[in-house]
Amino acid sequence: MTMMMMKQRRKLHRVQVEKAPRLGLIRPTALGFQLTAYLHDGQTPEDYEEVLDQLAHAWRVHSVRLVSWKPGRVTLAATLVDPLDTVAGLQVMSDGLLRVQVGLLDNGSRYVIDFKVVPHWLNVGATQSGKSNLANALIVGLAPQPVALVGFDLKGGVEFTPYQARLSALATERAECAGLLADLVGIIRARMALCRQYRVKNIWHPRMPEAVRPMPIVVLVDEMAELFLMADPDHEKEEVAAVATRLLRVAQLGRAFGIYLFVCGQRVGSDLGKGVTALRAQLTGRICHMVNDDETAKMCLGDMDRRAVAAARQISSDRPGTAVVIGSDSRWHHARSVHVLEEQAETAAEQFAELAPSWALLTGGPALPLAGAGELDAAEVEEFTEPDLEDVPV
Repeated sequence: MTMMMMKQRRKLHRVQVEKAPRLGLIRPTALGFQLTAYLHDGQTPEDYEEVLDQLAHAWRVHSVRLVSWKPGRVTLAATLVDPLDTVAGLQVMSDGLLRVQVGLLDNGSRYVIDFKVVPHWLNVGATQSGKSNLANALIVGLAPQPVALVGFDLKGGVEFTPYQARLSALATERAECAGLLADLVGIIRARMALCRQYRVKNIWHPRMPEAVRPMPIVVLVDEMAELFLMADPDHEKEEVAAVATRLLRVAQLGRAFGIYLFVCGQRVGSDLGKGVTALRAQLTGRICHMVNDDETAKMCLGDMDRRAVAAARQISSDRPGTAVVIGSDSRWHHARSVHVLEEQAETAAEQFAELAPSWALLTGGPALPLAGAGELDAAEVEEFTEPDLEDVPV
């Protein structure tokens, strides 16, 4: 009898049975509803993130997002309709110093670029995707603020020249960019000395007197790839090395001293060199519009969230301004920026032109920053010829 029971037990196999989740109360929201799902033993929030699309189809809603989690439970938010279908009724708004509302997020909240919270941004997108429109929106939002704007326009100046009245400096060639970056490094050093004088760690510390607090500087970079491309390595290697190292130095040190980056590009890939990968690690804000290749989406979002890469590759060309955004909460969202005409940005630049400080005021140097900027100082070239990027986190 005992032998029969042992044989019978050997024939039994443990079968995994899926259990329906235990759900909490449904709470209505402005765009749909939220509910809490309690996890079974062995489950993790990632298990729910993997099936959000399936849940959206099962619940017959536009989308489902995991908005928060605590040990043993997750909170899911369902959106009944797409809030990004139209943002026509919205306006670009200044919402405090270095803070601009530029559109809507997929959860219905405002799409905000806040440089004091997220100091440096990478903005990528193909032609007509909305990448340049977002830069125009920033100019409209920052123009009335006590902020210095600096433009790096490697399209020969066609993007930012219409807004030159509000810019403190504009570089249209790589050599000019190298000169302006050298000046920015000098500004950082001067502000370091000021912070040491008042024994503070950054220019926003309460002990820093308002009378001596430096003006923040936002650097807008268009066509980032042009800074790193080399048609003739023998003659351009030193210039590219100087630009790469100075830009990385500004990204690493700029936040504490009031210098912020908004870097744009159509295509950004690791093939541009290790300087691009090192710089990306410092650009914590990511915005990916529709792109033409997987590499650019991965370069922008891949080190943050692989699901964000897949979402970015699904953006349609008939919805310009739509992007996948990773900002202050370190979670990705679909977002759409308000359409800003070039004429609107140009009008804002001219209207607030008197707020643009001269480059001489910012640097204590010559009044015309671009004059002679095409030539690199010999000492600077020697200093930056071989940038050491090995210790920079990637």
